[in-house]
Amino acid sequence: MLLHFELKDKIEAQYADRLAAPLSLSQDALTARFVNGLAVELRYLNADEYSAQWLWRGALLRIDTAPTHLGLATFPNHFHAADGMVKADPLTTPGQAPWTNVRRLLDAILQDPLLHQAAAALEQPCCHAQTVLRKS
Repeated sequence: MLLHFELKDKIEAQYADRLAAPLSLSQDALTARFVNGLAVELRYLNADEYSAQWLWRGALLRIDTAPTHLGLATFPNHFHAADGMVKADPLTTPGQAPWTNVRRLLDAILQDPLLHQAAAALEQPCCHAQTVLRKS
């Protein structure tokens, strides 16, 4: 939770002019809403275990480090795209400073919320999210 306070302060300082509302802290998450309609929920346990989920015009996307997709080049981190595919994570790196990963993610999704450009650079689909859910 202390990490969420640190990230909150840094996000408010870096993106103050782009925030639609004050950041919200809950028991295990930090939520940011931006003026372009983007909503982001961050869950950071530490530099190696995290999840970032965002909603953009009805599309729900997520990057997380749950070790469930062994075939991806970026294992354990992976990207749940808007089309339901699970792909290599084009932005974050486990072990990096949390602020480095969060800043990289926010900069990218504020420009391209569906991550079309970033995901295309690491195009390596693994599986459809529904298939993964059935196997879990």
